[in-house]
Amino acid sequence: MATLLLIDDDKEVLQSNKRFLSEKGYQVYTFDVPEEGIRSAQKLKPDCFILDVMMPGMNGFEVCEALRKFTAAPIIFLSGKGDEEDKIKGLLRGGDDYVVKPFSLNELDARIKVLLRRQQQLKGAVQQNKSVLVFKNLKIDKIAHKAYFKGEDLGLANKEYMVLCYLASHPNKEITFEELGKELFGMYTENDRRSVMVNVSRLRKKLEIDTELLNYIETVWSRGYKFVVKD
Repeated sequence: MATLLLIDDDKEVLQSNKRFLSEKGYQVYTFDVPEEGIRSAQKLKPDCFILDVMMPGMNGFEVCEALRKFTAAPIIFLSGKGDEEDKIKGLLRGGDDYVVKPFSLNELDARIKVLLRRQQQLKGAVQQNKSVLVFKNLKIDKIAHKAYFKGEDLGLANKEYMVLCYLASHPNKEITFEELGKELFGMYTENDRRSVMVNVSRLRKKLEIDTELLNYIETVWSRGYKFVVKD
């Protein structure tokens, strides 16, 4: 049974969502005070988070940043604002999906299932004799679902790790936006290109600590990316 943690200042919405998701077979914890939700998350270790964006005091983006300090579990934002700028802001803060209100609870359930399935696939993606990828000072551990540079954990969020792992698993090969999008989201339309680019941008920001790391990912103009490994 997958565990969900919901944070929303609207108690009625929380109870409604909890009732529906519980009937779908999830174990659901709800919090209307963001700080309490964050503290509890460290003990509960939920499989997925659902955060309302517009909350008084600590908003959903700030909650996401706090959660990303100790968890790589998928995070879904719920918001009444559907403009592109707000969606990009959510992705850059560490979110995995962004759902605009009003929405169908069946759609939310489907999005949760997609993210959980992808998470499980990543955890089980151990290729024989290729569970660890090593490129000079960069080590990608597919079992631990982590990347290290000079022995230090890079602290990558879920999608950032997925981008790095997929590109590094195909060294010196051009990976199109479509290929990377299918890896990240399970499906791809041309509208997803922006989301792919945002996730690559997030990864690159984490790699700015050293030029060796930055030089691995090369942009293939108008087509995609390449993980460059030199002899």
